[in-house]
Amino acid sequence: SNQDLAGEFGGVGIQLGYNDDKRLVVVTPLVGTPAEKAGIKPQDLIVKIEDKDTTNITLPEAVKLIRGPRGTKVNLTILREGEQDSREFSLVREIIVVKSVEVSFKETGSGKNIAVIKLSRFGERTNDEWVKGVNEVVDKEASGVVLDLRNNPGGFLESAVYIGSEFLDGGDVVLQENSQGERTPFKVSRNGKLTKIPLVVLINKGSASASEIVAGALQDRKRAKLVGEKSFGKGTIQEAEDLAEGSGIHITVAKWLTPNGRWVNDTVGLEPDVKVDAEKEDDTKDPQLDKALELLD
Repeated sequence: SNQDLAGEFGGVGIQLGYNDDKRLVVVTPLVGTPAEKAGIKPQDLIVKIEDKDTTNITLPEAVKLIRGPRGTKVNLTILREGEQDSREFSLVREIIVVKSVEVSFKETGSGKNIAVIKLSRFGERTNDEWVKGVNEVVDKEASGVVLDLRNNPGGFLESAVYIGSEFLDGGDVVLQENSQGERTPFKVSRNGKLTKIPLVVLINKGSASASEIVAGALQDRKRAKLVGEKSFGKGTIQEAEDLAEGSGIHITVAKWLTPNGRWVNDTVGLEPDVKVDAEKEDDTKDPQLDKALELLD
């Protein structure tokens, strides 16, 4: 929703998803939010929201039940892996301001300083946050960059072109194809600061839409290797129209293609250059990131 893209709402700070049994789970609690402070963990099953059983619930329904005015309470019944009994969490909703860009630095085996830029969506504030992040990468003189697009569901097309332009020296970022089959290229829109730095991109099945535009462009143009798992496969472009009373409509106006004309849709997804599965058991381990660092060493 446009509320998500603006990055501010009343909630508890949980990223929701499904496990293999199609049950509602916590993908991750966001740092510093009520959910994280209360001790909710990744992969926790959400069995009930208030009194509503979550079997067969859709993600939008779940989100609607969890969100609400700040200062109000929401009760979640959670079942943790390996435990028999469920736990009750009573959380007070806060305004959750979600940063879409987070930069950290990791050292490789041989001592190189690598910047990890985690981009969690392409929203209204993303470009401003992105500029700050890139300046930090330049200031710290990183010798390589990992662009982490895992679980990034996408967002605005303009933002995808803006971010793709950081890494590419001129040329096409994405092609838009209308219903008559006419293609319009969206070209690099500015001088990027990271056009020469060694780059690896992390993707997984939660990387969709604008994430696939950026990853697909960097892969097609041989600018970066993609590491991880096949992406989601959402090759349609949506332009958001805000309607009265705060509702929004997303109209699918076109398909987008990578610079080489690939249409990433209907679970086709982008194939990683180096396939690495995620660590299921231990959330302190991240073999996908480890592989990216190794490639940049």
